[in-house]
Amino acid sequence: MPRLNLLFATMPVPGHVAPLLPIARALTERGHHVRWCTGEVFAARIAATGAEFVAMDPSTDHQGRNVDELFPERARLKGIAKLRYDMTAVFLDPIPAQVSDLRRVLAERPADLVVHDAAYLGATLVEQLGGPRAVSVGVMPMMLPAPDVPPFGPGLRYRTGAFARMRYAAVRGLLDNVAFKPVFRHRDRILAGLGLPAGERGLATVSSHLHLQNGIAGLEHPRTYMPPQVKFVGALVDPAPSVDLPDWWERMMTAGRPIVHVTQGTVADMDLAQLVLPTIHALADEPVTVVASTGAHDVGPLPANAFTAPFLPYDRLLPEIAAMVTNGGFGGVQLALAQGVPLVVAGTTEDKPEVAARVERSGAGLNLRTSAPSEKAIRAAVREVLHGGSFRVRARELAAEYRQHDAGSLSADHVERLALAGSVQTG
Repeated sequence: MPRLNLLFATMPVPGHVAPLLPIARALTERGHHVRWCTGEVFAARIAATGAEFVAMDPSTDHQGRNVDELFPERARLKGIAKLRYDMTAVFLDPIPAQVSDLRRVLAERPADLVVHDAAYLGATLVEQLGGPRAVSVGVMPMMLPAPDVPPFGPGLRYRTGAFARMRYAAVRGLLDNVAFKPVFRHRDRILAGLGLPAGERGLATVSSHLHLQNGIAGLEHPRTYMPPQVKFVGALVDPAPSVDLPDWWERMMTAGRPIVHVTQGTVADMDLAQLVLPTIHALADEPVTVVASTGAHDVGPLPANAFTAPFLPYDRLLPEIAAMVTNGGFGGVQLALAQGVPLVVAGTTEDKPEVAARVERSGAGLNLRTSAPSEKAIRAAVREVLHGGSFRVRARELAAEYRQHDAGSLSADHVERLALAGSVQTG
C-alpha cells in the first residue's frame, strides 16, 4: 500500500473530533501521513494518534467553549427555531474560513483525500473547487433523506407503510420549503461568494465517494435503499483520557443494587436541573445506585444512594451499569449500546431528537420526548427499562452487532480502498 497523505478537518467540538480519532490512529499506525485542522484544545489528543495538528482560523476556533457561551442568543430558542439557528450560525457561517483553511494547508502539502466530519461543510466545497476528494464521517444519525425514513430534525417516530411515506413527504416539504428556507438562502449566498452554484434542498452532507457512518445499521432507521458509499463502521469512540477511580467506587460496587448512570454530555451540561438533578431526586427512594457525571458543577447534598464526580472512568463504569439516563448525545449512546446498556433518552436540542427516535425504534430504550422530564416520568421510565426484559435483550443484540466492527481499522480499510481506486500521491 503506497503511503497516503491525508488531511482531516473537523468542527472544533468534542463530539465532532472524537469519532475521527480512532480513524487517524489506525491510518498513522499503517504508515500514512495525517494532518488535522481543527481547534487548538484538541492538539494533544490529535498528536497522540500520530497525526500532525494544524491550527484552524482563530475566528472559527471555539477554544473549548460551549456553544451556548459562544452563541448566547440560542438559549432563547427551542425546537426547529434552534436547529435553524444552529445550521446558520454554527455550521454555515464558518464555511468561508474553512475553505480558506483547507486551501492554505493543501497549498503547503497536497493531500490524496480530505477526511472530515459531515458538519464541516467546507471540505465538500473545496472538492467542488478542484481540491481532493472528500470523505465524510457521520458524527450524528444519518441525515440522508429517503422516502421511507422520517425527515431529519424533529425526531419523528419511525413508521412503515404508504401513510407514513405521505406524512414524511409532507413534513419534508414543510421543512425544506418553509422552516429551513431561510437557511438554504443563506447557504446559497455563501456558495455564490465562493463562485459555486446554489445547492439542493435538504440537510444531507454525505460524500459521493465514501461516507463512514458512526454506529451500526441496527440503530439506524431501516430504509429500502442505502447508497453504496455509505459504510456503517461501528462505534467510532476513542478511549477517554484516564480518570482516577473516585473514592466512593468500592462503596458503589458493593452496594448490591442495579447501577443507573445519568449524564447530560458535553454540550448541554450547563444546567444540570434539566436531567441530572431530577434523575438523582427521582431515584432517591428506588432500590438502585445512581451515578452522575457533573463536570465542574456543585450539585449540593446527595441522597444516600447517589454518587457524583466531575468526570467518570467510563471504561470501568459502563460494563457495570444496568441502565443509562441521557440527553441523547450520540457518542454516549454509542458507548452505552456497545456495552448492551438500555437507555432512557430525554433530549430535544441539536441532533438529540433524532438520536432518541432511533433508540426508541431500535427497542433498546425509551424516548421521553423532552429535555426536562418530570421526576415522575424519569422514575417510571427507569423502572420500565430495568424491569422490562425486552430493552435489555435488544441492547445486548445491538452490542453483539457493535462487536462485529473494529471501527478505526475498518474505517482505515475503506479509506485505503478509495485512495487506491484513484491516483495516489505517494510520499
